[in-house]
Amino acid sequence: MAGIVVGVDDSSSSLHALRWAIEEARLRGTTLRVVSAWEFPFASAAAATADGRAEDDLLPHVPSLEQSALNELATAVTDAGGDPKDPAVSMHVVHGAPVRVLLDAAKDADLLVVGSHGRGGFAGLVLGSVSRECAHRAACPVVVVH
Repeated sequence: MAGIVVGVDDSSSSLHALRWAIEEARLRGTTLRVVSAWEFPFASAAAATADGRAEDDLLPHVPSLEQSALNELATAVTDAGGDPKDPAVSMHVVHGAPVRVLLDAAKDADLLVVGSHGRGGFAGLVLGSVSRECAHRAACPVVVVH
């Protein structure tokens, strides 16, 4: 499926990328796939939960967490000037590493759009690790929005 794929997390850079992608999709008259990746924290879930529950205990809650993330994406699309109910706009919350998720989503896209910095902690870098990897490895052109 051709069209534009945009990666969104909760960073201001990705929201600028979303705004740019919405306008570009309008100008091109093409579809827009809004993609957000998620993973369990690096620390074990048992260590991360106050009551010591294992990660497996969290798995039944994944559908409601993903629905919450989809709701947040819909709000982000609206705030960026788009319409989440537009048939040309689709929103996807995918479990996996952000680079892999975005590259998979963009393998048949006309364009991949990402923000210059995500939620990572190295604000002084020219590009974030996800945007840098996407720019180097994507099968389609990549726009990095600052």
